[in-house]
Amino acid sequence: MNRAVIAMSGGVDSTVAAYLMKQAGFDCIGATMSLLDGGESMTDIYSNARAAAVKLGIEFNIINYSDDFYKEVIGRFIDSYERGETPNPCIECNRFMKFGRLLEYTKSQNCDYLVTGHYARIKKEGGRYYLMKAADDEKDQSYFLYFLTQEQLKHIMLPLGELNKKEVREIAKAEGFSNAKNKESQDICFVPNGDYAKFIETVSGKAYPHGNFMDKNGGILGEHKGLIRYTIGQRKGLGLALPKPLYVCEKHVNTNTVILGRNEDLYKKSFRVRSLNFIAFNTLPKTFEAKVRVRYRQKEQPALISVQDDSTAQVEFLQAQRAIAPGQTAVFYDGDMVLGGGVILPN
Repeated sequence: MNRAVIAMSGGVDSTVAAYLMKQAGFDCIGATMSLLDGGESMTDIYSNARAAAVKLGIEFNIINYSDDFYKEVIGRFIDSYERGETPNPCIECNRFMKFGRLLEYTKSQNCDYLVTGHYARIKKEGGRYYLMKAADDEKDQSYFLYFLTQEQLKHIMLPLGELNKKEVREIAKAEGFSNAKNKESQDICFVPNGDYAKFIETVSGKAYPHGNFMDKNGGILGEHKGLIRYTIGQRKGLGLALPKPLYVCEKHVNTNTVILGRNEDLYKKSFRVRSLNFIAFNTLPKTFEAKVRVRYRQKEQPALISVQDDSTAQVEFLQAQRAIAPGQTAVFYDGDMVLGGGVILPN
């Protein structure tokens, strides 16, 4: 019998993923990562995940990864903001925790697969594994998984990839799972109230200095309250009385300045990416065409990618795109296939 560890978050997606694996004849172990110290939300996660495992009749374990989570996710989150970037902590959590630490745990339990409730698909063809978009385009989460390697894909199963959310909830309801109607969280799990700047100040123990808002010509428009409070494309919350709407266009850490401009100033065609990972290529081409997504909810746009070395590439959109933010992720697609991606560099 094949054995699988199911990453259980207490939500309907991971619960139904566990159910489907058990129905497929797998010997399943439910595992919930303890990433944060205490708090009501973590207690709810443990309780819901344990209740689902009990109903399914599978083994259940809570694994403490709080130290790793602080180092690999929260620490990187803070470092990125301090560099003037806008990070994507969900990708880092997937990269280092779910498909890093939890995959290591899976192998330590002599299990063949790690199973998650992500909406994406894995296809094997000609000895190579490919990451594909989910059948449900509205729920597709392939953007968050672009970093996966061939060795990781070999040991991962994503049973929700062919389903839509309505079907998942119907399965949960039919099986009597208590979380069938639970709402999905839209917050960063470690910043549940959304005030990430206050969170960064509290955790880092730092007071981030005020500086100048400036226009494109170097004119001073007012005072900002610390670079970590602003992101590219932001218009609200600037605290300025301006005769016309202005947006955050650039952040300069070396001068502690925030550059404001018009909406049209947010558009650009080209940018560079670092920390490249490619899934789909046996031999990496120097240049290739792809559809590129620079944030999760953006519709991917046609571009030319020029690989500069093993870790960086230049991306040239055919048409200028709005608010391309350093620290966010650019993911390259060919139809439903994820080619790879990387982290957007500052100008």
